[in-house]
Amino acid sequence: MSNPYKGRTGLDRVIRAAGYSMDGLQIAYRGESAFRQEVWAAVLLVPTAFWLGGSWIEVSLLVGSVLLVLIVELLNSGIEAAIDRVSYELHDLSKRAKDLASAAVLLSLLLCMGIWAAALWHRFGS
Repeated sequence: MSNPYKGRTGLDRVIRAAGYSMDGLQIAYRGESAFRQEVWAAVLLVPTAFWLGGSWIEVSLLVGSVLLVLIVELLNSGIEAAIDRVSYELHDLSKRAKDLASAAVLLSLLLCMGIWAAALWHRFGS
């Protein structure tokens, strides 16, 4: 049996996929305060990365670390939404999935902070 939603190809598929992605970003921004805070941090940090980074590699690491936080936050929100769709009932596996996704966000934030701290130290500390 084929999925009726998987029949699109070519430019139509790309346009629809872009629309779904924009819908997801809007849903995350409107409904997830953590994502909203991280977006505003990104608005400040991404331009700063071009000033702080001494090479394209450093700028890429700085910007990439910020984008990674946003990506992991989106995945965390998706996991939480899927778990909540199944049931609001307290269950060990639901808690485990949500806690693991939350831990991924924490690790992405720690990585981002470490990269930014190293860049700041390299620029101003030596």
